[in-house]
Amino acid sequence: MYYFTSDYTEGGTPEILAALSATNFEQTGGYGIDPYCEAAALLIKKECGRSDIDVHFMVGGTQTNLNIICAALRPFHGVYGTVQSHINTHEAGAIERTGHKVLDLPTTDGKITAAMVREQHELYLNDPSREHLVQPKMVYISQPTEIGSLYHKAELEELYAVCQQYGLYLFIDGARLGYGLTAPDNDLTMADITNNCDVFCIGGTKCGALFGEAAVIVNPAIKPDFRTIMKQGGAVLAKGRLLGLQFEALFTDGLYYKICRHGIKLAMQIKAAVQERGLEFLTDSTTNQQFIIFPQAMYDELSKHFVLAPWEKMSGDRIAARICTSWATDASQVDKLCQLIRQL
Repeated sequence: MYYFTSDYTEGGTPEILAALSATNFEQTGGYGIDPYCEAAALLIKKECGRSDIDVHFMVGGTQTNLNIICAALRPFHGVYGTVQSHINTHEAGAIERTGHKVLDLPTTDGKITAAMVREQHELYLNDPSREHLVQPKMVYISQPTEIGSLYHKAELEELYAVCQQYGLYLFIDGARLGYGLTAPDNDLTMADITNNCDVFCIGGTKCGALFGEAAVIVNPAIKPDFRTIMKQGGAVLAKGRLLGLQFEALFTDGLYYKICRHGIKLAMQIKAAVQERGLEFLTDSTTNQQFIIFPQAMYDELSKHFVLAPWEKMSGDRIAARICTSWATDASQVDKLCQLIRQL
């Protein structure tokens, strides 16, 4: 059975495995204070077009979200996110456990707009009892979103402008950022991302690394004591060079974009087959996640050959499923899947 359930079912790119093997017996300093983490941070700063940003490496996405939000917010602060946002759904209440409430906003396309933030925050500001409420201080978005949609440059610029107007931090979760930046309709660069938020992360786990996320801190207000906050949050890896080595490989000679482009290409092949078959999508996605509404019988037949990710039961004996490609997806398996979709 071939898995189309996620983009982290495989290990790491050959380039990363080669780098880890070649340096296995080297001795370096620990806790991310080593030449490889330094080199990786410099490559990321170059890609972002900024030398004044701080770069920190952590192991996983929930850990990264948790430490960034803890560093940015005071105990009475909350964070706006969509009802579908990762911090509101698939992180077991990690953010609330630290005392920071996730203030969820309804959305149909997975995105938060400038108008949504303005409307919601004005309600808070004009509430006569607001001193008794959780104070919103951050907006959390994902690029791409949890359901595969994409923010474009004008949307991001407008959203960041509203955040600045109200004194809200904008945090972009880039767990799948490589797939967003290589999507066919993307109009953002890494530099655009950097210049239109206060903090963001660059995903490695879903984008070719064995594990690892890079937190990029743009706003000086979030920088102080971040390493100490990471340590308290269990996010400082003793063998930190393992993270630096991986990100150095990913950001050498455009590897990060090259491998993610592979996942996008195959996802677009699947999308084309679904469109030819006349099936509907739960959301329009140009990224590596495709959310397809199948007749239950068709889904059951496909499941005899592939492992798909059931997403939502629909009316009329239908089911929405996520099909996810990655940097390592086998093109021949995509061809087989597309053929079955067209035939069934």
